[in-house]
Amino acid sequence: MPVHRPGTARPRHRYLAGLLLTTLALLAPHPATAAETPPRGSAHMGMGVVQHDGRHGTPADTRATQTEGVDVSSHQGNVAWSTLWNSGVRWAYAKATEGTYYTNPYFAQQYNGSYNVGMIRGAYHFATPDTTSGATQADYFVDHGGGWSRDGKTLPGALDIEWNPYGAACYGKTQTAMVTWIRDFLNRYKARTGRDAVIYTATSWWTQCTGNHAGFATTTPLWIARYASTVGTLPAGWQYYTMWQYTSSGPTVGDHNKFNGALDRVQALANG
Repeated sequence: MPVHRPGTARPRHRYLAGLLLTTLALLAPHPATAAETPPRGSAHMGMGVVQHDGRHGTPADTRATQTEGVDVSSHQGNVAWSTLWNSGVRWAYAKATEGTYYTNPYFAQQYNGSYNVGMIRGAYHFATPDTTSGATQADYFVDHGGGWSRDGKTLPGALDIEWNPYGAACYGKTQTAMVTWIRDFLNRYKARTGRDAVIYTATSWWTQCTGNHAGFATTTPLWIARYASTVGTLPAGWQYYTMWQYTSSGPTVGDHNKFNGALDRVQALANG
């Protein structure tokens, strides 16, 4: 007849309790992960710069040789354009589209409002290379505010290509596939508008996700993102930047930029 010894069953009880806790932990929701992923459509220029590249000061005031600009999206809502104009801002970009699923509800006020106070303005597209092709997104952009006209006040459209706020930094693409996607976007944009689009990016993202591809530099203006006192190393091929987003905490709207030249150079880019 088997003998029951005190304490024999305790290890089994501990095992079952541990198994139950593990199962409950696996079944429980993880709100922190969900909170870290923003809703589609909410991305904007420089969204990942501080997280990935940090903040390292601000440049000296160089408005005698460079021209102050801003970029805006739905996050800014209706923008006080007169306030910005009076502070010396002379050009602006407004987010028009993202992927093929989002248009900025404040785009008309931002795009037309900046124009109406006298600024030279343009539109930008936040790229999502994991959703549709580059050519398809270029068409969507042009069809929803991203076109260009030779009126002396409209800058060529900008492709915002940076860290994926919704998933893997490079959108699940190899470096070769990313270069192909960007090329398809640029080629379609030029076919539709007659202009070379501006590329907005950060050197670290460009290096990671395109392999520091140098092939676009001869025709495509560079808008570099770096929150520091100097612009730092540029992506391969570009000898100079056209625009520099240097902070996300500037007056009135947050994102402030410097155009690499006086106002007549901004006008030259607008005129093509």
